[in-house]
Amino acid sequence: MQNTNNNQNGQDNRAAPIVKQEPEIKAVTNEQNNHNGNNGSIDQNEKNNLALPPKEVRKFLFVSFESLSGDLAWEIKKEGHHVKVFIEDQADKDVYDGFLEKIDDWKQFVDWADVVVFDDVGFGKEADELRKKGKLVVGGSRYTDELEQDREFGQAEMKKVGMLTLPHWDFSEYDTALKFIEENPGRYVYKPSGHTPSDYKGLLFLGKDEDGIDLHEILRSNKKVLEKKVKQFQLQKFASGVEVAVGAFFNGNDFTYPVNVNFEHKKLFPGEIGPYTGEMGTTMYWSSPNTIFRTTLEKMKEDLQKSGYVGYIDINCVANGRSIYPLEFTCRFGYPHISIAMEGVLSEWGEFLYALAKGENYELKTKKGFQIGVVVAVPPFPYNDKSEMALYKDLSIIFKKTDPEGIHLGDVKIVDESWQIAGESGYALVVTASGYTMEDARRQVYGRLDNILLQNMFYRTDIGLRWNEDSDKLQTWGYLY
Repeated sequence: MQNTNNNQNGQDNRAAPIVKQEPEIKAVTNEQNNHNGNNGSIDQNEKNNLALPPKEVRKFLFVSFESLSGDLAWEIKKEGHHVKVFIEDQADKDVYDGFLEKIDDWKQFVDWADVVVFDDVGFGKEADELRKKGKLVVGGSRYTDELEQDREFGQAEMKKVGMLTLPHWDFSEYDTALKFIEENPGRYVYKPSGHTPSDYKGLLFLGKDEDGIDLHEILRSNKKVLEKKVKQFQLQKFASGVEVAVGAFFNGNDFTYPVNVNFEHKKLFPGEIGPYTGEMGTTMYWSSPNTIFRTTLEKMKEDLQKSGYVGYIDINCVANGRSIYPLEFTCRFGYPHISIAMEGVLSEWGEFLYALAKGENYELKTKKGFQIGVVVAVPPFPYNDKSEMALYKDLSIIFKKTDPEGIHLGDVKIVDESWQIAGESGYALVVTASGYTMEDARRQVYGRLDNILLQNMFYRTDIGLRWNEDSDKLQTWGYLY
């Protein structure tokens, strides 16, 4: 796709809600100074030309079903820590070659690691067992796996702690669901649920007809196919409004601050058209606890404590003038969310994750304003097609500038000092930028995208445009403070 118009809705000069944040300077300098009681002034050791104490070097073991968290692992490696990565999926075996050290059996390196990082749901059992043995672990618990993987359970837990959830009905038979729509005309959202494979959860359908006729026809016409692929599903009452998510890191005892407010763009094409991809881009900013956080995620504190969960957790919501309705949990790093978060965080990630795993209080130092991230892909993304992928695998990614900024790892590798497409997904890069206004961030990120040469690459050109309208609504309703 060509970037034809980066300012379709005009200039956006509105900054994010004011929160207490650090100036945009190197966080390590402030931390070193503050640890010596100088409140950000020149370190006394520096005045006296004395060497600063060396930074503690840690060992991090990343464990993945598929190539997801390599960008974070690479950042921690660049900070000077030791990093090893395990990826189970054979299709991703060449991903991160030249960037990271990869291993074939993660369990052999548990004793080696200071911190074990599980980057996806499904590792809850292993994470709980390691924590019981005294190992420092980020990510995963049986409880949080269930929160994300089972929509019915997640909604029940939301309701239990006092969140206002949308009415929903769970089904395992399509004839029963069709009869329900006939007897209860209305606008619904069809959501695969239970332990449906994640690929099939993209079959979500948002009804547009107020009497439910369009959804009824979709289910009736595709009943035989859906019965084979989606055994359990949910019909959720549709609510119009702004889709917004709030997330935070949890250290096993409490949330760390600031919180992250983010807006996903999930469909393949600009204007939210086409298939769901997981995410094609996201905008975000860091905030002190606000109304969205207090009425949703903060209510989960006690249950997260009981589960022993450590890591990032996020709740996606629909907000309107009546209320904030939580939809679903993400109990892990988000992708590309974590890469965009890295754009806005000034603290060192190795130090932060180590402190998080130990249950220590740690206040992230973050940039003011907004961050934005855009996914760059090549065919066959978002589909699996090995014959199509064979055309693009090993193609070089060329940067016009020798030291490009805001470039984050997708499924790539280094061969002979050249970045190349790896794996079988076509998910190539994430490009990020920051700005005091959303338009500043948009201008910078699309300028950085112009620095990339890659055959048949595509990306959405409208990431961030919704902020004009969404922010007006959320601020009018009083949810951003």
